[in-house]
Amino acid sequence: MKRIASIQDISCLGRCSLTVALPVISAMGVECAIVPTAVLSAHTAFPGFVSRDLSDQLPAIADHWRSQQVHFDALYTGYIASAPQVQQVMDFFDAVKSPDTLLIVDPAMADHGKLYSGFDGAFPAAMARLTARADVALPNITEACLLTGTPYREEVDEGFARELLRGVAALGAKKVILTGVSFAPDKLGAMGYDSGAGTYFTCLGPRNPASFHGTGDIFASVLVGRILQGNVPQAAVQAAAAFVAECIRQTPEGADERLGVWLETALPKLRQE
Repeated sequence: MKRIASIQDISCLGRCSLTVALPVISAMGVECAIVPTAVLSAHTAFPGFVSRDLSDQLPAIADHWRSQQVHFDALYTGYIASAPQVQQVMDFFDAVKSPDTLLIVDPAMADHGKLYSGFDGAFPAAMARLTARADVALPNITEACLLTGTPYREEVDEGFARELLRGVAALGAKKVILTGVSFAPDKLGAMGYDSGAGTYFTCLGPRNPASFHGTGDIFASVLVGRILQGNVPQAAVQAAAAFVAECIRQTPEGADERLGVWLETALPKLRQE
């Protein structure tokens, strides 16, 4: 069985981060070990959330895992609590990865043109150093702009998307998948770039008017699982987008968008595929 370690926060309320990564990846028949970077009472869209940074635990976890000689097929990062913690995550990579371990980085720090609550202007530079080590990087448009120092745009055409993809790849990432791409009002999806081959792909589907917190984390978790199953990135993106759409379909109209989609009723779809 393939084994992933997911390195990101755990939100006690709201379907996101490790709360979705663990069930999604497990449902796909891939073992998912977890490394919580922080514990939040609820995700950052809830006003007044409280959090505890777990940076002091990361070196001890890494040392223990290394002593156990456990092999990981992939290390997958999401929300990281602070700039100093980014360096600790890179040290964690060095401690536990093997030569064949895939490094997958979701630089979860921003959306809709602005950083998430709690991050300052220095954080993107730290995240860029982590992204540079990625075999696969998964930024959204805002994050790609911050990583590359590119002014943010609300409207994104194919030329601008390619510019962002090449910019993130220039940091060192081997493959880049840019999420939240839309070239028409009724379409939404992702665009990918393989820096080694110099090739691009685009996967767009119908735009759903509903907006739920945590769907990006579900998308990334399915994508990671599919890549570990041997799918090429384009097929993994298509599978991830289809599953997110299914989660949204399973969520009743009027459901609290902060709590996320009804992932639980959609999980059997992953087991069947």
